Amino acid sequence: MATMDWIDTSRPFLEYLGRWRRALPSMAIDQAYPKPEQAAIVSVDMINGFCHEGPLASSRVRGLIPHVVAVFERAWAHGLRRIVLSQDTHEPDAVEFGQFPPHCVRGTAESETIPEFQALSFFDRLTVFEKNSIQSGLNTGLNDWVGEHPGITTFIVVGDCTDLCTYQLAMHLRLDANAGQLKRRVIVPADCVDTYDLTVEAAASIGAVPHDAELLHQLFLYSLKLNGVEVVAGLV
Repeated sequence: MATMDWIDTSRPFLEYLGRWRRALPSMAIDQAYPKPEQAAIVSVDMINGFCHEGPLASSRVRGLIPHVVAVFERAWAHGLRRIVLSQDTHEPDAVEFGQFPPHCVRGTAESETIPEFQALSFFDRLTVFEKNSIQSGLNTGLNDWVGEHPGITTFIVVGDCTDLCTYQLAMHLRLDANAGQLKRRVIVPADCVDTYDLTVEAAASIGAVPHDAELLHQLFLYSLKLNGVEVVAGLV
């Protein structure tokens, strides 16, 4: 099928996707977790190398910071005490650098938690896991932590990128629960996740793969919904 035929055929769905995204409801924080001891927030890759500096830093991702900080503060005020940060901390020879430019190498400023998180009064009470791939559940300690907290039945996932690390994290938590017959909610507030933009022209100029942020953001939010993740506009 020719490309233009494919685009024309998909147009009704893309229009539906836009309507679905615009109609997403917000969720009250106490609706997300009536009992704060049964909930956790897991943030992925809110670090300097995706927000403030380096080859993969993105203005769209940087724009998430006030939304995520507000959710942290709102949740903390409502009694939630389990906030986990899953963060790229790559080895200098990371195999992943075959797919992406070298970034967030261990010991560099890029791999550090953003200063906006470090300024939180409760930052020293957050749990940090280092990861060497886009999957937070592989070789990080996160699975052990989840297993050590069986009382947590709601996970709120925030961070970047919608179609990469955040998607992998939310899907991991959802599918792990499905496989284990666990009653677990996985909630993704759309205003607390985003992805980067690389136009076709810009990608061609540097020999990279183009990446349409808005389209992929919407498609992967929808894919999360299809897989049983609760996607909401935001937490208020």
